[in-house]
Amino acid sequence: MKTGRMFRGFFVKTISFVGYTVQYGCIAHCAFEYIGEFVSCSGPSMEPTITNHDVVFSERVSRHLCRIQKGDIVIAKSPFDPKMNICKRVIGLEGDKVCTSGPSDVFKTHTYVPRGHVWLEGDNLRNSTDSRSYGPVPYALIRGRVCLKLWPPHNFGVLAESPNDGRIL
Repeated sequence: MKTGRMFRGFFVKTISFVGYTVQYGCIAHCAFEYIGEFVSCSGPSMEPTITNHDVVFSERVSRHLCRIQKGDIVIAKSPFDPKMNICKRVIGLEGDKVCTSGPSDVFKTHTYVPRGHVWLEGDNLRNSTDSRSYGPVPYALIRGRVCLKLWPPHNFGVLAESPNDGRIL
């Protein structure tokens, strides 16, 4: 009889633990999917604003409310590799005319951003694979807007304003 009660008590505790774990997992999933996430950035494309191994917080509320603006830094799925995320600055929104030339190009070319797309570029134009390579990015690929730099601690805070270097027309 004691063995049955012990087994029943163990079974109830195990089921209770699994239930709480599933609940917390669902809450964490919803928080990361709909509120925001922590992202470790790699590569030189956003220097000097974001450097290699910086950790940023990307909020998702703006994306869901269609509040992404020119100058915002966003995390998006790469148009080349959907398993990879990219961190770039929004240079143009749908209907905008953007300069598609590189910083050292003699002849400047322009294009219009089609409906439902954005134009993304890195702050380090000489070392960035961005919309100048893969064209306008569908809005649906944007995962969130970067609003805070968390790491390294001496750079903690809100990100700097967009450099106005003539890319936004």
